[in-house]
Formats: sequence, C-alpha cells, structure tokens
Amino acid sequence: MIGLGKTSVAKILGDYFDSEVFYEDVNDNEILPLFYTASDKELESKRYPFLLQLDFLQRRFKDIKRATTDRYSILDRSIYEDWYFAKVNMDLGKISDIEFTIYEKLLKNMMEELDELPKKAPDLMIYLQGSFETVMARIEERGRDFEQDESLTDYYYALWQGYDDWVMNCYDASEVLVVDMDTTDVVNRLEDRELFLTQVDKKMTEINDTDIGKF
Repeated sequence: MIGLGKTSVAKILGDYFDSEVFYEDVNDNEILPLFYTASDKELESKRYPFLLQLDFLQRRFKDIKRATTDRYSILDRSIYEDWYFAKVNMDLGKISDIEFTIYEKLLKNMMEELDELPKKAPDLMIYLQGSFETVMARIEERGRDFEQDESLTDYYYALWQGYDDWVMNCYDASEVLVVDMDTTDVVNRLEDRELFLTQVDKKMTEINDTDIGKF
C-alpha cells in the first residue's frame, strides 16, 4: 500500500543480500503529480489515470527484465499489483472499461514475454500490511506535497480496503510473507529489523528447500 515503507524495506533487503534494488522512481514521473492534483474535469479530459497506469506498467516491465540478471534482485513494487491499481481506478470511474481492456491486453502480452525469461516470477512477495490509520500517518510523515490533499482520502481508502483480498485471494505467482507495519518498525528499531530479516531468511530457505522458487 502507498506510504507503508516499501522503499526503506527494499533498501534494507538490498543491503542485507548485497543485491541491486529497483526502486519505483516517482521523481522523474511527470504524470504522477498531475494524477493527484488535477481536477475531476482535467482527469476526465486528459486521461491521466490511464496514462499513469501505462507508464507504471512499462517501468515495471523494464525493471523486471533487468532484475532477472541477479540471484537476489529486489523490486519495491511489482508488476502484479499494477493490475490491482488499474482495477481500483476503473471501479472508481477514473479509467474507462475500454481503457482497462486495453491495459489488460498489454499486461497479458508482457507476462507472456516474461514466460520466456529464465526466471519467470518472484521467489517471494513481501507484503507490508497496515491499518488505514497507519497508512495515512505514513503518507503525511513522508510529506510529498501532491499526496497531502484531503480530497485524496477516499482514493487511498479504496486502494487500502481491497489490498488484503488481492494479496490473499488473487496473487499466486509466489509465496507471500506478511509484515504487520502497525507493530513493526524495521527502519528505526534494530530488533524489528533483525526479526524481519530472520523471517525473510527462513522463508527463502523453505522455498529453496521445497523447490517452490522460480529459477
């Protein structure tokens, strides 16, 4: 979910495994601030939500192709959950049915391309789970101006309320490790960080031992 600490956790994992981290780059994304700040009329006429999802999709696809070269590449956002964001925006009327159909066709083609790669899917998905109150507090804490408008609260809630269901009932590409971000602070509490890394190590060992990992 937005704001729960993916970038920080990805960096910790990258340092621990001595691996490259592929971050979701929002600094050079000219569409993202427009998506958050444009009026409803501008969103409708400029189709920013659809354009943003296409832009994110191509960025994820590029990162995945690069990430397959290393054993322990870390991505702080997955191509799988992109579909979830697109679906929520369609449900909210921000993306049209036709646009969503086009998006799904493109995503399907990309996933078919990934099937040709030696490593077709993640070994492990780490899901940072938290209450809506924690999500909003973290978004406010990191202070991105374009994320702060109170009018975005309903959008954040729409994303948040279905995330658990998507992870638990729709995502099936890999094993999942759930981290409770309401009670865990892997950035500022050393004991939490050590416990988290121990859990990741244990999960990866189980995956490798049972040959669940995709290689």
